[in-house]
Amino acid sequence: MSVTLDRQPEPAPPRRRDRTHWLYIAVIIAVLAGVAVGILAPEVGKSVGVLGTMFVDLIKMMIAPVIFCTIVLGIGSVRKAATVGKVGGLAFVYFLLMSTFALAIGLVVGNVLHPGTGMQLSDSAAGKGAELAETAHEAGGLMDFVRGIIPETLLSSLTAGSVLQALFVALLVGFALQAMGDAGQPILRGIEQLQKLVFKILVMILWLAPIGAFGAIANVVGQTGWSAVTQLLALMLGFYLTCVVFVFGVLGLLMRTVAGVSIFKLVRYLAREYLLIVSTSSSESALPRLIAKMEHLGVDRSTVGVVVPTGYSFNLDGTAIYLTMASLFIAGALGDPLSVTEQIGLLVFMIVASKGAAGVTGAGLATLAGGLQSHRPDLLDGVGLIVGIDRFMSEARALTNFSGNAVATILVGSWTKTIDKDRVDSVLRGDDPFDELTMVDDHRPSVVEEPARV
Repeated sequence: MSVTLDRQPEPAPPRRRDRTHWLYIAVIIAVLAGVAVGILAPEVGKSVGVLGTMFVDLIKMMIAPVIFCTIVLGIGSVRKAATVGKVGGLAFVYFLLMSTFALAIGLVVGNVLHPGTGMQLSDSAAGKGAELAETAHEAGGLMDFVRGIIPETLLSSLTAGSVLQALFVALLVGFALQAMGDAGQPILRGIEQLQKLVFKILVMILWLAPIGAFGAIANVVGQTGWSAVTQLLALMLGFYLTCVVFVFGVLGLLMRTVAGVSIFKLVRYLAREYLLIVSTSSSESALPRLIAKMEHLGVDRSTVGVVVPTGYSFNLDGTAIYLTMASLFIAGALGDPLSVTEQIGLLVFMIVASKGAAGVTGAGLATLAGGLQSHRPDLLDGVGLIVGIDRFMSEARALTNFSGNAVATILVGSWTKTIDKDRVDSVLRGDDPFDELTMVDDHRPSVVEEPARV
C-alpha cells in the first residue's frame, strides 16, 4: 500500500522591509529647512543652491541608461515592429492634440482673470526679455532640433544628456535585436541584468534627495524672497488653479473614460515622485522612476519606453498653459491687451514654440521670450515682470507635465491594448506595492519569455 503525500506549495519569499519612507520624510524636513534658510539667510541660501543642481545632475546622469535599457528590452520582447510604430504614432498625435488643448485653456483662463492689469514695468526688468530670447534662439530652428536627435557616435547618445538621442539609438538597437531573432536573446539577457544594475545605482542616488531638496529650495527662496510672490500672487494662484483643473478635470475625465482608471488613485501611486519634483523644481528628477512605475503598473515595456521619453520632449501640458497665460498677463500689464485675432495667432505660434521647450535651459521662460520676440516683439520687455516668480511657477509646470505623461502612457497603452488592466487595478489598490529597494519588478516574466501582445 503506497501513501501519496500532497506537496504544499512553497511559501513566497518574505518581502524586504521598505525603509524608504524615512527618506521622503527627510525630504519634507529638508524642504522646510531650505525655506527657513532662504528667508532668514538669503546669501547662505544662494550659496547652497549648488547642492540641488548636483543632485539633479546625478539623476540626469541615469536617464539615458534607463531609457536605453527599457526601450531595448521592450522592443526586443515583441515580434512585430508595427506594434512599436503604432504606439509612437498614437502618442505623437495625442501629444499634439493635448498640448493644443492646454494652450487653449490657458487663453480662456487668462481672458477670464485678466492678470497683469495695473502692473508697472521697472527699468531694471525691461532688458530681461531680450536676454531670455537669445537663450531660446540658441536652440536653433526646426532642422537644428531634428539634426540634434542624431548623436555623434552610437555610444555618445548615452553620455550627451539628450533624452531624444538616447531614445533614437535605443530604438535602433531594439529593432536590430528584434531582427536577429533567437541570436539576439543572449544580448537581451545581458541588457536585462544591466537594467537591474542601473536601477540599483539610481536607488543609491535617491538617498541624497534630502540634501538636494534643501539646496534647491534654499536657493529659490533666497534669490526670490516673498516680495515678488506677493506682488504677482494673482497670476500664480490663477496658474496653479488652472493646472489643478486640467489634471484632475480634463486628464482625469479622459483617463476614466478611456482606461477606467481614477486620477486620484494614480496621483496617490505617484506621490513620492510628486514630492521629488516639488523639492527639486525639475520633472526630470522623476523621469527614471516614472518609467519604472509605469512598467510595474502593467504597461508593456515597449509602450513605456516610447511614450514616456517622447512625452518629456513633446507633451508639455503645464508649459503650454503657462505660455498663453503669461502672454496675456504681459500684454495686460503693458496696457496693450491682445485682440481675439491676435490671441488665435499667438495660439498657433505657441503650438510650434512649445515643442522646442525641452531643448532650452529654463524652458518655460526662455520659450515665452523667444515666442514673443517672434510674434509680438513689442511685448518682449514685459517678460521681466515674471522673472522673479518663474521658479515658483516652474513647480506647477513640472507637476502638470509629469502628470500629463503618466496619463498619456496609460491612455496609449489602452488604445494599443498593451496594458494589463487587472494588474493596474491590483497595483492601484495597493495589493502589489512598488519595490522601492530595487525599482525592478522581478515577479513579472522575463523579457525573453514574455509573449508578444498585439
